Amino acid sequence: MMSGAIEALYIYNQYNEPILEHVYRSRPASSRVVLPLYLAHPTPRPSLIYLPNVNPPTVLFSITHNSLLFLSPVSTETEPLFVLEFLHRVIDVLEEFVGDPLLANKIEGSYDVVAQLLGEMCDAGSVCNTEPNALRDDVEVSGFLGKLLVGVGLPGSSPAPNPAGGLKQQLTLNPVNTGPAITWRRANVRHTSNELYVDIVETLSVTLAPSGRPLAAFANGSIAFTSKISGVPDLLLTLSASGGKLGLEKAIELPVFHPCVRLARWKERPGELSFVPPDGKFMLAGYEVNLMPSNLDMKSWLSTNLQLPVSIEVSKSLGPTGLDFEVRLILSSTFPGASSSAPASRPNVGTRGSGRSTPIFGSSASGLTLQDVVVTVRIPAAVRNITDLRASRGEAYYTPAESVVEWRVPTKDAALSGSATLRCTIVGPLVDEDDDGTNGFSFDPANGSYDEKEDAYQSSSLEPTKPASTKAQKEHRDQRKVQQNAPLMPSSASVSFGVKGWLASGIKVDGLVVDTRKSRGLGEGVKPYKGVKYLTVSKRGIETRC
Repeated sequence: MMSGAIEALYIYNQYNEPILEHVYRSRPASSRVVLPLYLAHPTPRPSLIYLPNVNPPTVLFSITHNSLLFLSPVSTETEPLFVLEFLHRVIDVLEEFVGDPLLANKIEGSYDVVAQLLGEMCDAGSVCNTEPNALRDDVEVSGFLGKLLVGVGLPGSSPAPNPAGGLKQQLTLNPVNTGPAITWRRANVRHTSNELYVDIVETLSVTLAPSGRPLAAFANGSIAFTSKISGVPDLLLTLSASGGKLGLEKAIELPVFHPCVRLARWKERPGELSFVPPDGKFMLAGYEVNLMPSNLDMKSWLSTNLQLPVSIEVSKSLGPTGLDFEVRLILSSTFPGASSSAPASRPNVGTRGSGRSTPIFGSSASGLTLQDVVVTVRIPAAVRNITDLRASRGEAYYTPAESVVEWRVPTKDAALSGSATLRCTIVGPLVDEDDDGTNGFSFDPANGSYDEKEDAYQSSSLEPTKPASTKAQKEHRDQRKVQQNAPLMPSSASVSFGVKGWLASGIKVDGLVVDTRKSRGLGEGVKPYKGVKYLTVSKRGIETRC
């Protein structure tokens, strides 16, 4: 039987120096013992590494975040996802209390707060409380950080006892200090401006064949919710997709929810999220969408078109000696699922952009923006240099240390639709121009035999020499160089971009309603502002094989 216990937590800075070591139970290997064993593992390192040479044998769990390394050694049988989820919760809580982005100097400057948090989150190896809202009522935050939290409407430090009546009288007068009734929401929440925001972000992961046909296409979505509303609100968020209920069930695969979501309501009515939100920003739900058609056969696969706003094509071994390659970027101004005109205004949902908020639902195709388009081409290590980078739009540069070519394409100054090309010339290893490196012989590793070329030996002096065609010799030499330079060509290329106001899955927010009958402490006549934002990103997620 597996035990769910955390033995220790080690945090290292960007220089692999330990900045925090917190032991919960047993006698695990120290931070200075496990670090060399972790670094000795070749990259890319998995999140779970078995260390048999440690006494006792240990399984090392790891997560990297903002150049920080989080390690947790476990010497007993433990559910792997349990430890990894705890590490993710530690990062989320530290960002909530110490500040985002999470940096080494912030942790070092708030050791007292971090120690309290780690003690409240896990006690003797047993995970207790990982909700930031509940931790704010238990962890004392003093100094400037406490004043900052109080200034934004959050409890900073524990209240000081009243000298006249003492701590006992204060606890009697304030019975709510015993803790919130809902574990994920702190008590006595008060906000001067009541606001609710929904941010749906989808990350694309698409693999294309050399012909351009998709091999796999997924969109990993996350629904971030920001609640700045007083009291204990009861909310209902309704989602929809093309195809109605069946379309939504097909679109949202493998959903995961925050503990505040009522699962019975979702199972009964897919698309409806009923919940009491934590205070502040949190991750409400996550899902995965398969963008490929269901029941895919060969005929439908050949006709599949994902209709993505960006696609790429790579042509290799160009030029007389095959030293050139060309990347073609195709930009589209049509976004599947986006309406051509803005729909009617809806009073219960608004979309927010940068600067001002617009009280409309959905997005018009004309208002969508494609931004941060970057094409990345992986170059083999044998390439010495790349010269003559010719881009029809934007700027391209080669980084020898990383063996990549990055091409940044602006989308503001030029028309969004159309295509752009990048042509590059590679410089291979130093070899004799007339020497193919075979000395007249070629070795076939498949059958272990040597093939002798026709000109490996000199012809007999008794036979008359025939004048060879110079043009034929040049063509033969160029073809041989094209074959030699083929391994120097890139094998894949990927593109990164972002689209505001559009989701690849077609999921939309139909409504966000506050149930006044179930809510408590909201106040009469309070109508919170509601905003919705959609974003699709590709972090080198669309990759084509060459």
